[in-house]
Amino acid sequence: MQPMKKVKIIAAIAAICWLTVSCSNVDKVLKSNDPEAKYAAAMRYYENNSYSKAIQIFENLTLYYRGKEHAEDIGWYYAQSLLKEKDYFTAAYQFKRFARQFPYSEKVEEASFMSAYCKYKESPAYTLDQHLTREAIEEFESFAERWPRSNHMPEVNRYLDEMRAKLVKKDYEIAYGYYYIEEYHAAYESFKQFLNLYPEAVEREDAMYYMLRSGYLYASGSREDRKRERLQQVIGDFDLFSSTFASSKYMPEAQDIYTKTRAALAAMENN
Repeated sequence: MQPMKKVKIIAAIAAICWLTVSCSNVDKVLKSNDPEAKYAAAMRYYENNSYSKAIQIFENLTLYYRGKEHAEDIGWYYAQSLLKEKDYFTAAYQFKRFARQFPYSEKVEEASFMSAYCKYKESPAYTLDQHLTREAIEEFESFAERWPRSNHMPEVNRYLDEMRAKLVKKDYEIAYGYYYIEEYHAAYESFKQFLNLYPEAVEREDAMYYMLRSGYLYASGSREDRKRERLQQVIGDFDLFSSTFASSKYMPEAQDIYTKTRAALAAMENN
């Protein structure tokens, strides 16, 4: 057998043996009735970056040490282990729980930040449900209110900007989706709400144009007793659009809508 190949085989066997012993040691620790030994073992696993093993033992110790010595350290390192294992959902819960249980801890500020950060890490793409995004925004806003001079504030502001932009994009796509499937009333109301919620959104020009267009198409298909009122609303929406975005790329189409709306209203007057 070649020397290099022999070395690799020995190394592989050693790794398997180490893993087997390590796993059996965790089982042995968990079965122990000595909480101090368990705590020491959990800290050793944590310090050696064996976070999944540390998690098992910290979880086992949580109830026993509640209100006792080591309780704060167990809560902190349990949450940190979950974070390092990228179990962000559970880590967020444990950091928040730590902040509630130890409100006078020197780590409470960091725990509150990490709770929000873990929610941020769980925040999905804008196309999916944004419940966790909103929760993360709320937690970061609460953090900023409580610790406005925190060293984490540059990160907090960056994460908030990123997540708010995601919500803006989500709401714009929802409104445009209604327009795309020709649900013009729903599109009109959604774009209107979007403009009220996000007055500084980069999509504001597009949203205002599609609100105008949706309103016109909805009014055009309305029954006669409601058409006049809705066409008049289109005139108002055009006036707002033209005064806000006088040089808009949409102005020719918007002007065409205005002309057709005026003609429709005049025809109704003549009739």
